Amino acid sequence: MFDLFKQDARRWIKLGQVNEEAEVSVGMLLKLYYRHMPVRAMAWFRLGSWLKAKRAPFFPGYIQRRIYRRYGLEILIGADIGGGLYIAHPVGTVVSPRRIGRNCSIIAAVTIGMRNEWEFPVIGDDVFIGAGARVLGGIKLGDGAVIGANAVVITDVPAGATAVGIPARVRGSRGQAEHAQGRAAEPMLTAD
Repeated sequence: MFDLFKQDARRWIKLGQVNEEAEVSVGMLLKLYYRHMPVRAMAWFRLGSWLKAKRAPFFPGYIQRRIYRRYGLEILIGADIGGGLYIAHPVGTVVSPRRIGRNCSIIAAVTIGMRNEWEFPVIGDDVFIGAGARVLGGIKLGDGAVIGANAVVITDVPAGATAVGIPARVRGSRGQAEHAQGRAAEPMLTAD
């Protein structure tokens, strides 16, 4: 639990950037916890998930309700979410995936959840989801995918691709070298 939270906190040292090598001391964690509301929400999420894994009664549900009331973030306690999750603005965001990989960025008012059936998205590593986007159903977002603001994603998005629109369509992809390195750089669009 603590290692995953440290990975989440590293994303706040230089806002939104992946800092795999950054040393995170207890003092720095406390400073980030104090300064950034999303870091506090993630700390509660990681604690609740740890308690759920330990089969503690009452507390995981209490923590999930606390996160929702206090931070406006509806996140499924115990969800399979890798370290380095960056939720820039948690208010109005719903995160209910089957799985989210490492170093994913969720900006604001995003909904990740089911569509018509009881199936939830699988989101790869280094995925960027823009403000107001909806990722719905039993779909897969490949590693390094970029989802544009306000996009409604109801079909799979390949690794390194950029999807925009309602419903979302793939409009380009990152350069192969960038995707292979897993950088969170701005996407480079290629011709359709």
